[in-house]
Amino acid sequence: MRPSRTTSLLAVAGLAAGLLLVAPQPASAANLVTNPGFETAGTDGMPHCWEKSGWGDNDFTFATVADSHSGTKAMQVTLTRRADGDRKALITESTACAPVVGAGKQYDLGLWYKTTTPDAAITLFRHDATAGWQYWTDLKTLDMAAGWTRATVRTPAVPAGTDRITWGVSVYGTGSATTDDYTMEQVSDPVPPAECTGTAKECADGRWTVLPTQNPVRSMHSVVLRNGKVLLIAGSGNSEENFAAGTFTSAVYDPANGTYEVIPTPKDMFCAGHVQLSDGRVLVMSGNKAFPVAGGHGYEGYKDSYVFDPDTETYSKTNDMNDGHWYPSATELGNGDVISFGGLREDSTGSVTAERWSAAEQKWLPLWQVNQTWSYWGLYPSMILMQDGRLFYSGSHVFGNGTPGTGSAIYDYDANTTTAVPGLQNKDERDQSASVLLPPAQDQKVLTLGGGNIDSNPDAGRLTDIIDLKAADPVYTAGPPIPQGTVDLGDGKVAQTGDQGKMYVSAVLLPDGKVLETGGGLHNRADPVFEASVFDPATSAFDPVAADPEARGYHSSAFLLPDGRVMATGDNPGNGTWNHNVSIYTPPYLLKGTRPTITSVIDSEWVYGDTQRITVDRPIAKAELIRPAAVTHSSDPNQRFVDLPLSVDGDNVDLNVTSNPDLAPPGWYMLFAVDAGGVPSVAQWVHLQGPSVLAADTASAHVHSFADSLEGKVAEPGRKRSSQKVGSAVSGCDRHYGGVGVCVPTAFPDGVKRTTASRCAWLKKNDYGRLKVNGKDDPLGLDPSRDGLACGARDLARR
Repeated sequence: MRPSRTTSLLAVAGLAAGLLLVAPQPASAANLVTNPGFETAGTDGMPHCWEKSGWGDNDFTFATVADSHSGTKAMQVTLTRRADGDRKALITESTACAPVVGAGKQYDLGLWYKTTTPDAAITLFRHDATAGWQYWTDLKTLDMAAGWTRATVRTPAVPAGTDRITWGVSVYGTGSATTDDYTMEQVSDPVPPAECTGTAKECADGRWTVLPTQNPVRSMHSVVLRNGKVLLIAGSGNSEENFAAGTFTSAVYDPANGTYEVIPTPKDMFCAGHVQLSDGRVLVMSGNKAFPVAGGHGYEGYKDSYVFDPDTETYSKTNDMNDGHWYPSATELGNGDVISFGGLREDSTGSVTAERWSAAEQKWLPLWQVNQTWSYWGLYPSMILMQDGRLFYSGSHVFGNGTPGTGSAIYDYDANTTTAVPGLQNKDERDQSASVLLPPAQDQKVLTLGGGNIDSNPDAGRLTDIIDLKAADPVYTAGPPIPQGTVDLGDGKVAQTGDQGKMYVSAVLLPDGKVLETGGGLHNRADPVFEASVFDPATSAFDPVAADPEARGYHSSAFLLPDGRVMATGDNPGNGTWNHNVSIYTPPYLLKGTRPTITSVIDSEWVYGDTQRITVDRPIAKAELIRPAAVTHSSDPNQRFVDLPLSVDGDNVDLNVTSNPDLAPPGWYMLFAVDAGGVPSVAQWVHLQGPSVLAADTASAHVHSFADSLEGKVAEPGRKRSSQKVGSAVSGCDRHYGGVGVCVPTAFPDGVKRTTASRCAWLKKNDYGRLKVNGKDDPLGLDPSRDGLACGARDLARR
C-alpha cells in the first residue's frame, strides 16, 4: 500500500459502522468482484484484477497456489519477518476492476480462507471523486483456521462522494493467509417506517422537559457512572460561604426514579479534573485550595487526588500529585494510564508539570518517571487521544488566550515533542469552545466549535473548525457556522445578529452518529444564548433543533444518558447565582416509534480483538460503543463513539471488537444498537478490558501510518522551570467588587461605555445587586464617591 493511501492508524477489528443486522439479503446484482477465484491470470505474477499492496518494514511473498477452496487457484500472502506494516492482495484500483458502489449503500463481503497467523484482517479502501483513492477501514479480524473457513462481514454505509471500493485481506504478523472465492453483494436496506409519537415539530426538532425536582447541589462536574447513575460534583460550588464553612458536596442522580442522593465530599473539588478509570471508578484530581483575594493571589490548586467508587458512592484518597492543578486536563491512555496537564498551582501560578496516573500501580507517578515539556498548556486544555497513542491539543481551553503559536498541536509523549498544527480560526477567541472526536472514532476527525475570550470580552463567535487527523499533514479547515438562536441581554430574548455565536458550548455524541451542541452565552458569565442544533459528520452540516428553555452558561454541562436522552444542568452567571433546574432533551430519534432492543449480551466482559455476540429483537443498521461522559466547562476529551463491525445470522449478531486500545481506551462503555432509521436501543453496559489482554498478541495492532508528514514547527522539551506566571484576573473577574462568587468582568462587552453610568447600568441589568468595594482600589471606576459601595446613588449622581 502506498503511504499516501495509508493515512490512518486503525486497529485490526472494530473499525467500521453501519452493518445491517438481518440475514443476508439477495444481492441487487451478481457478485461484484471480478475474478473472485483468481482463475484468470494477469500481469506482474498476479491474477487479473488483483494487485500487490502493503507498507512498512517486513519480508513477504505473494503467490498463486493450487491449494484452493474451489477451482484450481487461491491467493497466498506470507510474512516471514515484520517490524511494522502489512501486506495484502487487493482488488485492483481501476475503473475496470474496482466495484462500483452507491453512497449510503451497504455491501455484504465474503471469502473463504486459511491462516497460520492470528494477525489478518479484512481491509477496505475507497475512491473519493475529489480526493482519489484512500484508506477506509478494517472490518474484521480473521480467526486462525487450518481448514477452509467462511468469513462474512457487512460494510458501513458508503460515505458520500465515494464511487468505488477495493478490498482484500491484510496480513500484519508473521505467517500466511490463503484466500479464495470472494463475494460482494449489495444489501437491500429496509428502513422501518417512522411513526411520529409527538407533534410534527417535536418529531423534527425533539423536545426539552424541565424536571420537577431540582439538582440539590451547585454541581459543575458531571460523570455518567457504569451503573447508569450520574455523579454531580460541586465541592463548594463556587460559593465563598460554603468554602468558609467547609461544606463540600456531591450528589448522585438516578435517572430511573428521578432522585438525588447527596454525598459527603472530602475537599473542595470545585474546578477539579476527572476521568473514568478502566474499572469504572472516577479519578478526581486537584480542585480549589483558596479563592482569590483582591489585590493579592488568585485561585490556588491543591495536590490532593481522590477516587470515587460507584458501588459504595464514597471517595477515597490517593497519593498526591506532584503539583497543584486547578482546572487540569485528564485523558485516559490506551494502557489505562491517565495523563494530565495545566491548571493553577498552590501559589496561583500556572503549572508546567505533566502528571501521569499509573493503572498498574494505582498511583500518581513521581516527577522523575513522567516525561516533561515544561510547557504551560493553560486551563482545561482539550487533549484528545489519537489512535496511535499521541495526543491532539484541539485549541479548546478555558479563560483568556490559548497557548502561544498556532493554537493547536500534536504531542508525542514517547518522543516528548510537540508539533504545531495550523488552521484554527481566531485561536484567541476559543475560550470555552467545545471539541469532540466525531463519530466514528475510526475516522479521526475532530470538530471544534464556538468560543469567546473573557479577557477582552467580545461577542462569542459562531466559528467551527474540522480537522482530519488521518491526513499526512493535518490542518484545521473552516466548518459551517453554528446556527443562531436568541440571546437574553437583560431585557428579554432577542434574535442573534451579525457574527454573534456562543461560548460555554456543550457538545454531546448521540447514538445515531450525530452531535448535539447546546447551551452557551454571548459574554463572560452573561447573556445566555438559547440555541441547539445537531451536527451530522456525514454532511458536515448543522440542523437546528429545539433549544433548552433554561440558561446554560458558565458551569453548565450536557451529556448523554444510557436511554438515549440528553441531560443538561447548571449555570453560574457573574452575579453569583445558580440555576438548579435540570433539563432533559428527547431527540427526534426517540419519537419515531418502537425502539430496537438488545435482548441479550452473551458476555459483558469484552477483550480487545475478540468477537462478542448479542441478540436483537429486529433488524438494526449498526452498533457502537459510546464512552460515558465525564464533562466540565465544555470539556470532555475522552468522549468517543467507536463503531463495531458486525457479522449477522438472523437475530444473532457478532460484534468485532477493536484490537487497538488507543482507539477505545479500556473501561466501561454504553453499547447501542441502532436501526436503519437512526432509532437506538437503550444501552447495555459492557466492560472493555485493559492492556493485559494484548500480551499474547504476536504483533502490535494493525498500524497504518498517519499524521506522519507534519510540517508544523516542532518543539523539543523546554528548559526546566517551576511554573508559568499567570495574572490574578485569570478568570476574567475583577475581585475588587462584591464577594468571591461574584464576577464583575475585567472587560465589559462591546457597547458598554467606559463610564460609571454605563457600567453600572449593565451590572444592574444583569442582577448584580449591592457590590461592596474590597479595599481602597477602584480600577473600574464604579465608586467615584469612594464610600465603599459600587454603583451607589452618590456614584451615579456624580456621572
